[in-house]
Amino acid sequence: MSVSSKPRVHWVSPIPDAQTDIAHYTHRILPELAEATNLVLWTDAPNWEASLERIGPVRHLDPDRVTPGDFASAGQGEGPDAIFVHIGNSWVFHSGLLRLVRRIPSVIVLHDLAIQELCFDAMHNRRFDQSIYEAEMARWHGPEGLEKVQKVFQGRMRPLELSRDIPGFELTLDRAVSVLAHTPAAFDATAATGMVPAYQLDLPFRPSETPISSRRSAEGPLNFVQFGYIGPNRRLEQVLEALAPLRDEIDFRFDIMGNVWDSGYLNGRIDKLGLTGRVEIHGFVPEPELDAKLAAAHLVFNLRYPTMGEASGSQLRIWNASAASVVTDLGWYGSLPDDTVFKIPLQGETDALQALVRRVATDRSIGAQIGAVGRTRLEERHTPALYAKGVAHVAERFSVDAGAALMARSARRSLAGITTEQELLRARLAERL
Repeated sequence: MSVSSKPRVHWVSPIPDAQTDIAHYTHRILPELAEATNLVLWTDAPNWEASLERIGPVRHLDPDRVTPGDFASAGQGEGPDAIFVHIGNSWVFHSGLLRLVRRIPSVIVLHDLAIQELCFDAMHNRRFDQSIYEAEMARWHGPEGLEKVQKVFQGRMRPLELSRDIPGFELTLDRAVSVLAHTPAAFDATAATGMVPAYQLDLPFRPSETPISSRRSAEGPLNFVQFGYIGPNRRLEQVLEALAPLRDEIDFRFDIMGNVWDSGYLNGRIDKLGLTGRVEIHGFVPEPELDAKLAAAHLVFNLRYPTMGEASGSQLRIWNASAASVVTDLGWYGSLPDDTVFKIPLQGETDALQALVRRVATDRSIGAQIGAVGRTRLEERHTPALYAKGVAHVAERFSVDAGAALMARSARRSLAGITTEQELLRARLAERL
């Protein structure tokens, strides 16, 4: 494909060396993305890995001052420039980008439907205006929604709890041209608003050239792993509580790798549950070390609650290692084929976890079968090449979608304040989430 025939894409995202999975996701797809598009990387971080500039140009932006003309100038060509802005749930990496998408027409790459934690942390750290937030919540969810929001400000509800009824992604739609989602739930929820065209692509991951060599022992202790950016919704505490009664029945080792929300608290729980010596919190580890642990794991814990529309880069890494994971039977995780993951219900979670651990202890081959099928799915549906091709298609539709989004916004303004529309939107969101 000639450079002139490629769509020009401005990719606004956390990039390495930012310690966030969205930066890692961007890094994984850059060669294919640069091949499929005329690519410019943008970040509001002051520093980035110099090696990225061997793939394409990298530009710094001020999210409160950058203009469409700045993007056009960096594109160095005629015709429309497609701007893709990535929204996740961390205020550290996405506060500025949240402000940006409310100013600049762009494709919203929606990594999380539930961004209330982003919003409240951003407001707390003076990175987002509370009056704008409250006006948007009232606009989308009416007086009842605003009342729930006030409970969070008053300390009577946590942002995570609010997300179950009001995910918060609507704040990104006011100037959006379209939305790119990675799960059916996120696609359906954004499409249900009627505000913007929506697209869905499977989250990408670059498979290792050959499957990672398995080092799972046929005897001795079972090896368990959990990793990533681990907040309370990742159910780590519940996993520890389920494992504690099994410590004298089944020999196991449990390695926790990544950033946990409160290592002091969790180490206290490990000690109190009698798991000291069996469970270790390692913190962040290099990717080769993580992959080696996954290659030796008999079971990987990848539970989520609440889960609201996000796909799991962690799950793709697990499949890359041909490892078996256990997931909560909800959201994107519940939609995965039954032969690619172990699924357990939220109700009765402890009993289900203990029963699964006993099954794996009795027959370690069942985990190997799950892992092998997962690896095949990764290779068939989640490659960077397929994803880059999809991004190029969305970019080519940028001008057409911008017109459609403008018409939808005009229509919505004419319907502003109609209770039945708000009720319809809430019903659609409740059904999807």
